[in-house]
Amino acid sequence: MIIALVLLLASCILPIRTFDERKWRAQVESADPALLYASHLKDGRYFNPWMPMNKGFSDFLRWQLSEKTPYSPVEEKEVPPVISDLPDRIRTTPGDFIAWIGHSSFVIRIDGAYWITDPIFSERALLPKRKTPPGLSLDAFTALPGKKNVMISHSHYDHLDSESIRRLPPETRVYVPMGLKAMMHDLGKEDVVEMDWWQAVSCGERCQVVCLPAQHWSRRITQNTDTTLWASFLLVTPDRKIYYGGDSGYFIGYREIGRRYPGIDYALLPVTAYDPRWFMHYAHMDAREALDAFRDLGARYFIPTQWGTFRLGDEPIGQAPSALSKAAQSTNTDPARIMVMGIGQLLPIEIQEPKFKK
Repeated sequence: MIIALVLLLASCILPIRTFDERKWRAQVESADPALLYASHLKDGRYFNPWMPMNKGFSDFLRWQLSEKTPYSPVEEKEVPPVISDLPDRIRTTPGDFIAWIGHSSFVIRIDGAYWITDPIFSERALLPKRKTPPGLSLDAFTALPGKKNVMISHSHYDHLDSESIRRLPPETRVYVPMGLKAMMHDLGKEDVVEMDWWQAVSCGERCQVVCLPAQHWSRRITQNTDTTLWASFLLVTPDRKIYYGGDSGYFIGYREIGRRYPGIDYALLPVTAYDPRWFMHYAHMDAREALDAFRDLGARYFIPTQWGTFRLGDEPIGQAPSALSKAAQSTNTDPARIMVMGIGQLLPIEIQEPKFKK
């Protein structure tokens, strides 16, 4: 009976639902900034107090049964370049750098310590299959000399990959939002720092990690919806501020983060899973919103994340560069400040960089 019902529903393809961008932006702008600091846990579930999410399974089902936005064969085939020999380039590169492993996984070296964001080296993110290989193997990462640190933004499978966490060295320090510490222990990690929004902790004599809000949600097969928190992070040293946005929709929090933490050097922000807009707009940003978030943060450079590996929305995985280029033209954003990286690309972080106006 259930199978017959599913087949019947699948035969009823729904038209693409329209989306009012102006109405959505007005809703974002009307949020009270004070709610960024409000309590965000009620009855065991976390929420975004400035704008609670109102999408549910029925909306997901409608998306799955709706027509898809048509993309050209050229757009469908676009993938980021994959650059080989990253381990050799890491060994021969002095100083600090940012390297893209794929999706939201970046390796950052600051003052000799290594950081990796939302590491996923597996072939699948639960169901979606990897379209491009990681720019660095997990074994190569673990073989790097020096302290290893991990930042996990939330519990979704493309950001928290159990097998990747399990295989990291036991002494790896892991920074997670509230509710995920027990899971890290189950995966063999003892040095776990569980953090709430706006909380700052020391990561060394010259280093600080700040846990910051994001507009998202959480769920795993073994966890109920929103029983663990989601977050973004700021890595702060005397010479550097690097913001990792995790996964988020556009919200007023970017302005407040930029106000409280001026001088961000690099903003790593997601640009993926934004199509269809009527369904994705709350939890994901399109290219124009990502550039708005970049400006709100007041950062010098923008590095797009979360594209080029897994197809999570209707848009092709390689769509981000062209979408950002168009959005930059329409918003008068200096393209030199948008650093679209290839998988396996290593970006040295110079000590002196030019100042840009916000």
